[in-house]
Amino acid sequence: MKNIKLFKLRNTIIAGLLLVITYGCDRDLTDDIVDATFPSTADVFIDNPVGLTDEFFESFDPAEGYNTEDTFEVVDDEAYEGTSSIRIDVPSPDNPNGFLAGGIFRDRGTGRDLTSYDALTFWAKATTTATLASVGFGADFDEDKFTVVRSDVQLNTNWTKYIIPIPDASKLVQERGLFSFIAAPFDVLGDGPNGNEIGWTLWIDEIRYEALGTLGQSRPRIYNGADLVEETFTGSSFQVTPLTYTANLPTGIDATVTPAFSYFTFESSNPSVASVSESGEVFVLGDGTATITATLANNQAEGSLQINAAGAFVNAPDPTEPAANVISIYSDSYTGVNGLNVGAFNNADINIQTQTFDSNGHIVYENLEFVGMSWDGTIDVSGMTHVHLDVQLTSPGSTLIVELIDFGPDNTDNGLVGTDGSAGGFNATSQLMEGDWVGIDIPLNAFTLPTGGGGAGNPNLNNMGYVVLVSNGGSVLVDNVYFYNQ
Repeated sequence: MKNIKLFKLRNTIIAGLLLVITYGCDRDLTDDIVDATFPSTADVFIDNPVGLTDEFFESFDPAEGYNTEDTFEVVDDEAYEGTSSIRIDVPSPDNPNGFLAGGIFRDRGTGRDLTSYDALTFWAKATTTATLASVGFGADFDEDKFTVVRSDVQLNTNWTKYIIPIPDASKLVQERGLFSFIAAPFDVLGDGPNGNEIGWTLWIDEIRYEALGTLGQSRPRIYNGADLVEETFTGSSFQVTPLTYTANLPTGIDATVTPAFSYFTFESSNPSVASVSESGEVFVLGDGTATITATLANNQAEGSLQINAAGAFVNAPDPTEPAANVISIYSDSYTGVNGLNVGAFNNADINIQTQTFDSNGHIVYENLEFVGMSWDGTIDVSGMTHVHLDVQLTSPGSTLIVELIDFGPDNTDNGLVGTDGSAGGFNATSQLMEGDWVGIDIPLNAFTLPTGGGGAGNPNLNNMGYVVLVSNGGSVLVDNVYFYNQ
């Protein structure tokens, strides 16, 4: 099974009914059934947590880099109003306990009825002008059905009110995930993650739900509002994404959030060609054309996907090498490396997708100039003799060079020039066929070409860190990438 790092929130929730039975011979049973009601408490944190336990903050998973030791506290030396606020100390990148701050505030009781509100609001300030990676609600570490996230929220050194619009409050009958946030080290130079990041501090106060009544121009979108056309095959499946919801705030600016799939109702114009589940997964069932659309709170979402399906897709042949002789990078037939990233680095205009037909997946690379496959750590392939790839050319005239990069004894990607790393390439262009799968088997001693990154050829094999594909802007399908011993 392919082991690809993906991150997604789970999307289910609990609904409840209270059955009240009153004795009386002249009344129908239906007269005695009433809907359950839950507290509609608006306040989440006002000097102290409201309607929550003292340990109301729960961190995200430390295994993902979240610091659970020294990032979160309630303080009484800073507040927007009243006497207290929440202080969050965002760690530096080298903090041994983790470099991220983030978690949720969860109602430990039955949940809250938030159907009468249209926004989550809070006040915040920071020690510097910085960006809160995300903030929202709906995450409860249980079902996470109605999550909403607003990303890249700009903070400054003055107390400022922030608004998270609720896409459809009618869904929030019994919500337990009342607040969530993620904060990362501050990028000092604005030039990406490179060691120049530093820790910083922010304060949050007056967290509550409100019925503002001043939000306008609601705009749900799928596929970023674009009307897309997908040429595909029967047996394929894919997710409707991205999903967004935009509302105009009382300040006059627009706020865009990412809502969970459960806020949307999806529809197919031709279910015999393509069906779509409640969670936005599209299944192509037969030949023909179908258009996928969606609504949110009875508002038509901008964007659509027209599916043109033509016959069944032919997958790459199943590998026949015994698993004991294989170190797999990407294949449904073998257990693969941990933490696979099929686009660890690449040219800016590349399009990378994974597609599945009849439960067999492959990678799509379009406008390919260079792309690296990476994984956690390095692998020792010195006991292997070949590397195998199944490749199908989908654009005429495309070239393909396969490169291997070994990180060297320090197991670190620190470049190839003047370091212990090594790399070499093999030109597989002559073996490609347009529209057909070709199994390419390359002896590991055949990677003799120099590489664009400075490799001289004939790479070491003890600390393999990347498989790299290089082309002239071509498009290919790739499956079954593995090293084997013949």
